[in-house]
Amino acid sequence: MRIFLTGGTGFIGGEVARLLRERGDDVRALVRDPARATRLAELGCELFVGDLSDEDALVEACRGVDAVVHGAALYEVGVPEARRPAIVDANVCGTERVLGAALSAGVRKAVYISTVAVFGDTHGEVADEQWVRPEPASYTSVYEETKVLAHRRARELAARGLPLVIVQPGVVYGAGDASTFGQLLDQFLDGKLPALPFGDMGVTPVHRDDVAAGVLLALDEGVPGEAYVLAGDPVRVRELVSRLGEVAGRRPPRVALPTALVRLAAPFGRFVGPALGFPPNLREVLSSSAGVTFWATGKKAEAELGWRSRPLVEGLRQLVEARA
Repeated sequence: MRIFLTGGTGFIGGEVARLLRERGDDVRALVRDPARATRLAELGCELFVGDLSDEDALVEACRGVDAVVHGAALYEVGVPEARRPAIVDANVCGTERVLGAALSAGVRKAVYISTVAVFGDTHGEVADEQWVRPEPASYTSVYEETKVLAHRRARELAARGLPLVIVQPGVVYGAGDASTFGQLLDQFLDGKLPALPFGDMGVTPVHRDDVAAGVLLALDEGVPGEAYVLAGDPVRVRELVSRLGEVAGRRPPRVALPTALVRLAAPFGRFVGPALGFPPNLREVLSSSAGVTFWATGKKAEAELGWRSRPLVEGLRQLVEARA
């Protein structure tokens, strides 16, 4: 199979590219700078120079391929308002351009990597693919808002005839994760986390390799028009860090960073945020972390795709071993 892949230089997309090449698929990967795509070149991917804003390049890239996997996105939380246009363009407009190009090219299958964040704060409940956000909509972050809008655009293109399957990972972890969540785990393992922030935040952690495997299952077995959550068991961040400490032989932080302190510092986030190890927009950090639950179940993917999420302790052990 010949596949056009976006996001191949990213944390999830790089593993998707490796799995596709491992099984013998031809991969055409969208890259902005070939010098930063040496791993893809080593895997034998065809490097297609362009970006998500270049509609003509995307149409050209989709010609002659059997399928499209769209994973490119900007995952940033706590960013200043000045970053909003870039995130909107990448996540919303980029998705519309890539999947629109796939529809125009008449590909046999497309997979879009969305997120459980489109469900928003589930307030302690565990969502599934039928979850309906309350109206009027409120968003925990610009990232969440843009992924909700992108998800809707993807659905609209599917309604127009694109044979699209959507996957929705929970919070993704694994060695080499440069996200805010990945940095939190790294800080703890490096002994540089004296106080745990937002321990009551709820996530459904899923190992990066399981997400990549789920993308391939969606490509092969997913039913066009359907979405599949790829998520592990619901857990609070404090419990996750405690389990990581048990695996790594490291004591979890004895104290929690007071959320009230972060709220007091929020008006001065531009200066205080980096000093506390946070992005500058502390208000958005708070709204997307303090007591929020992004909980969803992957039972549909398990039943219909044969997908599995490795147990959290197993995945954390592999994280620790990979870092060592």
